Amino acid sequence: MKRFYIALLATSLFHINGMKAQQTADQVLNKAIAFHDPNGNWRSLNTTFKVVMTTPERPTRTSTIKVDFPHNTFNLNVEQGGDTYTYNIKGNACTITLNGSENISKADAEKFRLDCKRGIFMKNYYTYLYGLPMKLKDPGTHLDPKVQKKAFKGKEYLVLKVTYDAEVGTDDWYFYFDPKNYALEVYQFYHDESKNDGEYILLEGLEEINGIKMPKTRAWYVNKDNKYLGTDTLQNISK
Repeated sequence: MKRFYIALLATSLFHINGMKAQQTADQVLNKAIAFHDPNGNWRSLNTTFKVVMTTPERPTRTSTIKVDFPHNTFNLNVEQGGDTYTYNIKGNACTITLNGSENISKADAEKFRLDCKRGIFMKNYYTYLYGLPMKLKDPGTHLDPKVQKKAFKGKEYLVLKVTYDAEVGTDDWYFYFDPKNYALEVYQFYHDESKNDGEYILLEGLEEINGIKMPKTRAWYVNKDNKYLGTDTLQNISK
């Protein structure tokens, strides 16, 4: 009988310790932010960096991005296939140039998809992806409190699920963190998870920009068939 109570006590203590060891989603996210942005520099970011995108059967696209959060400005300069276009956004004001001219024909605007709505989209695109995981603290972001443990490409991860207010985004996202140092190494999104649609993105290497550890490369794949879509390579040009 004594052995039974000792065994029961040991089991109870193990369960309690296991509960203590189980982290919340907020705790995992905070540790990930501490890894990527240890000095809290993201919100005051004022820097310039370059992203080189390679995709199958398309010319290389080089994007130079300048962000100045304190002054609410964003500049994107894109070079691809011998053409260059820019978006300059300051507050609600937006200007666009194509090959150095603001006089853009309707045909060229359609060909290059040049309009201010697209410019705002690109601003949100770049500041969201390179602002992860810090951007998961933004309003309209809903962090599932449960921390999942998943294996992906042969490695175990701590995984956070995130959904958004409808005006922010309609996709379901999963973020995969290294359980040792909390580095973000994979993210994945679905339009409809039951259909296994959407994409996953593999992150490799780190590039430090203004004290923030950003992914050096991002390789994009389709969830359904693992089709390779392209790779973004980050270059710090503000050193």
